[in-house]
Amino acid sequence: MPRTVVIIHGSFGNARENWFSWLAAEVRRLGHTAVVPEFPTPERQNLLEWLKVFDTAVHSLSLDTVLVGHSLGAAFILRILERADHPIAGSFLVSGFLGELGLPDFDKVNADFVTKPVNWARVKRNGGHIKVYNGDNDPYVPIDRGREIALRLGSDLTIIKGGGHINTEAGFTTFPLLLEDLRQSCLT
Repeated sequence: MPRTVVIIHGSFGNARENWFSWLAAEVRRLGHTAVVPEFPTPERQNLLEWLKVFDTAVHSLSLDTVLVGHSLGAAFILRILERADHPIAGSFLVSGFLGELGLPDFDKVNADFVTKPVNWARVKRNGGHIKVYNGDNDPYVPIDRGREIALRLGSDLTIIKGGGHINTEAGFTTFPLLLEDLRQSCLT
């Protein structure tokens, strides 16, 4: 069954960085659709603006939708799932967090996404197959943030040894483990 995989970047990021283009190409090579929206950041980075971009790029969620989010993109996925009317195929949260990080430049632009309570029951019900990944030495996101998200969603936390923020800075221009997990759970 063809799927639509939506890859969501984080704060101060863009659709072409890290492993996003690589993953999109691999998803397409497997016969699925990949969408990598460009969200406004840091100017106009707020939940309403990001939802407008998402809705334009994706149109609607379905059982064929898979969401992949990096950093703030993971928190954004939680907000998308809160407002969803039905489940999707899967949610893959990479280097995700909620709450302030103690990094003033990030905390200011992230607040709209990460400081409000989450309706965990609704997210869990709508998230489909959920996987959470965090580096054990992330310079921005303490591993406990990923552990809490995984616990709340009933998912295992996959700890990437030496993974940092699982971005280009940490050597991640590809992410084969994520692709394999996608293939096994959602892209069969």
